[in-house]
Amino acid sequence: MFHWKLAAVTAGAIAVSAGTAAAQQNIRMATSWPGGIHFDTFAKRFAAETETLTGKKVTFQVFPAGTIGSPLKITESVQKKVAQAGHTWSGYDWGIDKTAALFGGYVGSPSIEALIHWVYEGGGIQLWRQWRDEKFGVVGLPCGAHSDEVHMHSRKPVKTLDDLKGLKIRTSGAWAEVATTLGASTVILPGAEVYPALERGVVDAIEWATPGINLPLGFHKVAKYVILPGVHQPGAVLECIIDKGLWSQFDATTQAQIEAAAKKATLDSWMSNNMLDVDALGKLREAGAEIVRVDQSYIDGVAKATQAWEDKYIAAEGGWFQKVIESQRAFVKKWAPASQYRSELR
Repeated sequence: MFHWKLAAVTAGAIAVSAGTAAAQQNIRMATSWPGGIHFDTFAKRFAAETETLTGKKVTFQVFPAGTIGSPLKITESVQKKVAQAGHTWSGYDWGIDKTAALFGGYVGSPSIEALIHWVYEGGGIQLWRQWRDEKFGVVGLPCGAHSDEVHMHSRKPVKTLDDLKGLKIRTSGAWAEVATTLGASTVILPGAEVYPALERGVVDAIEWATPGINLPLGFHKVAKYVILPGVHQPGAVLECIIDKGLWSQFDATTQAQIEAAAKKATLDSWMSNNMLDVDALGKLREAGAEIVRVDQSYIDGVAKATQAWEDKYIAAEGGWFQKVIESQRAFVKKWAPASQYRSELR
């Protein structure tokens, strides 16, 4: 861990002068990702974009999950200065503040296209930055995105809510709580433990990410049923966490460059993962996976349970949770006419 001083220090460390960051910063970034696409396409993409846009003035040294702190407690690692920055999903902090589940995409969130527009054009990023500052004392930036996840890789077919009852599922965020109201048993595990838990039968099913991200991880090899659509996660926006003291040392231009790198990484990763997804279902079928689509009654039941979950926490917590939910609901209404002027995809 670097120690910040208002003086020049040894080569390769960090120099700070007159309250602004010096010519070079090499920042240690903890992540929630053990490897694979989350690590390479999301975290390392942001690091590469930052290096380019700052002209190598700021670089991020990206570490895989577990190297620095707990994979599910990246925010805490930055707060305690175990790491200077982190790459994670805000929903992992839902146990501390339920609002965390709302920013990164959750069981009741808008579609990913609407969610990204809410973030950047509907006031979401301003709420996100303010919430992270007030509740956690860190800087939070949207920092990667992908579309609808696979609902489950399961050892058993799931089509109805009755099929969900008693199913032991690895998940996280709001779905970990909503699913229990529908009779499931949920387990929260970091990424590195997901495949072994499914392989050994510790859980009956898991959710992780999109078809294109999941395919190389091989979940279908130990659980043949691929359950769709991803009602538990209609999309996700990932997050970069940066130490507030470090952020304040950057001049306005450098801050703007890092923000631009985060936005570019978000939009680019969303598009590149979409292209992975379009091929992935066919490849899963070729590999012997059985694609199962849940009944409409299942989708309706999840929506009803999610509404009840949201309303419960609006009443219990108000504050940031209510503010973000109301902002998203208002944006969804504003977004609704999009279907009236758009042609069908073909």
